[in-house]
Amino acid sequence: MTRPVLRRAAWAARAAGASALGVVVLAACGAASASPMAPPPAVTPAMPLSGLAIPGMTSVDQVISLLMTRWDIPGGAVGIVKDGRLVYARGFGYADAEAKRVAAPDALFRIASLSKPITAAAVLRLVEQNRLSLDAKAFALLSDLKPLVGATVDPRLADITVRHLLQHAGGWDRDASFDPMFRSTEIAAATNTPVPASAEAVIRFMHGQRLDFDPGRRYAYSNFGYAVLGRIIERVTVGPYDKFVQDAVLTPAGIHRMRLGRSLYADRAPDEVRYYDRASLSSVFAAGGAVSAPYGGFNLEAMDAHGGWVASTVDLLRFATAVDRLPTRPDILAGATVDMMTAKPPSPLWDGSAFYYGMGWLVRPAEQNWWHDGSLPGTASIMVRTGTGLAWVALFNARSIKPNSTFQGEIDSAMWQAVKGVTEWPTYDLFSTFP
Repeated sequence: MTRPVLRRAAWAARAAGASALGVVVLAACGAASASPMAPPPAVTPAMPLSGLAIPGMTSVDQVISLLMTRWDIPGGAVGIVKDGRLVYARGFGYADAEAKRVAAPDALFRIASLSKPITAAAVLRLVEQNRLSLDAKAFALLSDLKPLVGATVDPRLADITVRHLLQHAGGWDRDASFDPMFRSTEIAAATNTPVPASAEAVIRFMHGQRLDFDPGRRYAYSNFGYAVLGRIIERVTVGPYDKFVQDAVLTPAGIHRMRLGRSLYADRAPDEVRYYDRASLSSVFAAGGAVSAPYGGFNLEAMDAHGGWVASTVDLLRFATAVDRLPTRPDILAGATVDMMTAKPPSPLWDGSAFYYGMGWLVRPAEQNWWHDGSLPGTASIMVRTGTGLAWVALFNARSIKPNSTFQGEIDSAMWQAVKGVTEWPTYDLFSTFP
C-alpha cells in the first residue's frame, strides 16, 4: 500500500546497490541524506524506550529515535534476529500519545502490506497439501461470486491463475485505473450491498472492469489480487481465511497473538497501539461525517489478505525465521516450496532486472535479501530477511504527521544504518521471553 512511485524508486535503488528508498527520494527532493554506511549519531534524542537496553546495539536506539523525532512519529517498535536468535526487541515513543502509554517491545500494530507474505505462505501450504495448484484458474475457484447484472466481463479474467495473483501479474494496474480496495462506498452502492463494501462485493464489482493488461505479461502491484487470494483460501478450505492462516502458518511458527485488525478505534485489540494521521476522510461506515483516516476512512476488514493483520515485531520475526530457508530455526514450508516462493517469475516479468517480486516477497538474489514494506494511514512497516543471517522488522503508528513526508521511504535506510553500527551481537535468544 506504499505509494507505487516511491516503491519503484526503492527497488531501483536496491538493484543499483543502494539499500534505501530514503536515499532515492531525498536525492530527488534535493535534500541531504546520510549514507546507510555512515556511523550512527552520538546522541540519542529524549524519547521513552522500553525493552532490554543492549550496550553493543546502541546504534539501533539512536538511529530509530532520531528518525522518529525528525518525522514526529509517536510510537514504534523494532525487532532484530541474528542467526535465528531474537537479539533485540525495543519499543520507542508512545503507543498512545494522549495517554502517555509507552510502546512495548511486543505492542501490536497494523502491519499493512506485510500481510502479503503471510497470505502467500498460506497459499503455498495449500499447494504442499495438494489442495490447490498454482496454475489453477483463480476465478473458476470463485464461481459463486457472480458478476453484477448487466456487467461486461473481460474474457481475460478467465486466464488469471493463482500464480499470477501471487506475483502481481493478474492484469490490474492501479496506476492505470484505480485500486478498488479503497473504493468501498462507491462499490457498496454499485453492488447494492451494505457499506462498507466487503471483499466479496469488491470482487463481484471487478468482474465488470476491464483488465489493464494481459495476465502474466507484466508486473503491477495489486492489493486486489491478494484480496482474491484470501477468498480462494476460503473456498478451498471451506472456512474463514484467518482460521486457515492461524492453523497452517501462524501456530506452527509459534505465533499466537496475531489477529485480523478492525477499522474502528472502539474495536481495537488489547495491547494494540493508537494510530495517527493528519488526514480526515469521509467515513466508509456511514454517510457523511469526517473521521480520522485510520479509524473509518477505509475498510480494514475487507483488506484482510492484503493488508489487514495486526502483529508485533516479535511475531513477525517468528514468521520470517519460519520461512527463511536457513538452518537456524525450523521452517513451516519445505525447502523446495521456499525456493519456489522466492524464485524469479517467468519471462517477460522482471527481464533484465537484478531484483524481482516472487510470491509475497521482493527478492534481490545476488545477496539473498528478501523484503516487504507496508503503508496505510496511521501505519508504516518493513520486514527484511538478509542472506547473512540477519532479519528485522520495524513497525510505526504513523506514516508521519508532517505534510509531504518521506518517512516511509527512510525506514529501510535507517535500519541498514542501525545494524551496520552494531559493535557486538548478543549471544542470547529473547524469543523465549515473549509469550
